[in-house]
Amino acid sequence: MSSPKKVAVVILSWNGKNYLEQFMPSVVQHTNPQLCEIVVADNCSTDGSVEFVRKNYPNIRLVQNERNGGYAGGYNDALKQIVAEYYVLLNQDIEVTDGWVEKVIAEMEKDKAIAAAQPKLLSYHQRDEFEYAGAAGGFLDKWSYAFCRGRIFNTIEKDKGQYNDAVEIFWASGACLFMRSDLFWKAGALDEDFFAHQEEIDLCWRLKNMGYKVIAVPASVVYHVGGGSLSYGNPRKAYLNFRNNLNMMLKNLPAIELWKIPLRFVLDFMALIQAIVKEKGFSTALAIHKAHLHFCMAIPETLNKREKIAKKRKGILYPKSVVWQHFAGGKKNFSEL
Repeated sequence: MSSPKKVAVVILSWNGKNYLEQFMPSVVQHTNPQLCEIVVADNCSTDGSVEFVRKNYPNIRLVQNERNGGYAGGYNDALKQIVAEYYVLLNQDIEVTDGWVEKVIAEMEKDKAIAAAQPKLLSYHQRDEFEYAGAAGGFLDKWSYAFCRGRIFNTIEKDKGQYNDAVEIFWASGACLFMRSDLFWKAGALDEDFFAHQEEIDLCWRLKNMGYKVIAVPASVVYHVGGGSLSYGNPRKAYLNFRNNLNMMLKNLPAIELWKIPLRFVLDFMALIQAIVKEKGFSTALAIHKAHLHFCMAIPETLNKREKIAKKRKGILYPKSVVWQHFAGGKKNFSEL
């Protein structure tokens, strides 16, 4: 049996045969086999994905999870079976480019305090624009709303090279997440109760609280379709984002800042009203209401998780409200903040 590779590129697939057909060729073409092992981790697909990989990529390792634990549980289950110094958690709907792995690993090798990283994420369909789920690196504002270099809420910038510098960020996108394997497990892995959405932000926050760094490496470029499992307008996606964001706040905020959670309820209620007016319906509003209800029901369990997280918590969020600056101040681009 050959020795483990330095990097394991792990594609979590759930009913994504069409994406595997479309994007596996680019992954195979642009991923150095001397450095990396490519692994497809199947999350109980029923669309023939497993058969497709076995037939067309017999030399690529296939891990079949015994359950569909979503993004978080799926990756946790698969990574327990994989040995490498670095993990790359790669969405099934991503086209990679030449040197995409090497450029990120080279930056991480410079500083052992770097726990996680991401490349530049551009839109597959609008290739001169950043992609929603990470763009050129993620941040959280003072109310824990996520935004990116290149994307604030639904305002997405064109890529003009304005964010081509490798910088420290707050969170790296789960669409293409580079992680030191030992620190992935040391931080407690992905929170499986999140199921999907914002679990990578939660993990990066825990790593930050432990004193580690997260960076963006825009020299490495990938193209992301986005919404491959849940479309961006899906109420289920809204539910997971609102619920998981509140869970993340309760887990990771310093005790002195927990007062922010009730105020987030007020801000979320405003989003609920906006959803009713904008949609002329109640699907997203109901999803937000359910998210709040289920967050409250899970408070005892979330507090238990909080106690297990490193005691040292830091006030390292972006110090202003991106909501106010974007909607009231008219600041559309990250560079204007």
